[in-house]
Amino acid sequence: MPQSSDISPVLSPTRAIARFAVRVVLLAAFAAFGSIGFGRSLAALLWMSIVLCAAVALLRREPLFGRALNHWDECAAFGALFALVHAVNELT
Repeated sequence: MPQSSDISPVLSPTRAIARFAVRVVLLAAFAAFGSIGFGRSLAALLWMSIVLCAAVALLRREPLFGRALNHWDECAAFGALFALVHAVNELT
């Protein structure tokens, strides 16, 4: 099926950053209600987000080192946040 010319398959950087920010806020809100503590809940939710972003990137066949922000970049950002949260959890 041919794609229409008015819809670009590449997202704008502001839309990708906004999507990431909204997801982080939602994950923090859900982690606040976790019964195993905020840090452990947030780490688990971030890990699930990493897997989800990688799966979406694979399904959409997005380039790994593309010029525009995509789900691979979001996956890397969630990975960095997961590493930070995991390190802080180990210190406390």
